[in-house]
Amino acid sequence: MATKVFLFALCAILPALIVSAGRPARNPFIVRGKVYCDTCRAGFETSATTYIPGAKVRIECKDRNTMQLLYSKEGTTDSTGTYSILVAEDHEDQLCDAMLVRSSQDDCATASPGRERARVILTGYNGISSNNRFVNAMGFMKEEALSGCAEVLKQYQEDDE
Repeated sequence: MATKVFLFALCAILPALIVSAGRPARNPFIVRGKVYCDTCRAGFETSATTYIPGAKVRIECKDRNTMQLLYSKEGTTDSTGTYSILVAEDHEDQLCDAMLVRSSQDDCATASPGRERARVILTGYNGISSNNRFVNAMGFMKEEALSGCAEVLKQYQEDDE
């Protein structure tokens, strides 16, 4: 009798375990950031900075040892220059970066050196409880600084005296 109960339980529970193992629980990551236009060519955001709607951004993840590209997904900034890209997979030990692809503004289309990519951690095995991942702002710069930028940049200079 015990064997029949065990077999019945095995037949009832085993399929449920197999189905749940085949469909892992998904907790997607939401990668968020901003893309700006460095109107003063300062190399960082200033009070004269504007944000770029319609800019293209890409998330790429590479194998840490071979640097082989394993994942890539693009997104576009909204009217405030903010992007939000859903990444459904955990990328554990991979190196993942957000990077600029293309500006929607012809007069602000050169990637700012050092601000064209930003590292993002896309794993749930690091102690971060939220699935929201906020990326440092990335920027393009104008070919020539706007007039009035000298005054803007003065407010960022330190007084040595």
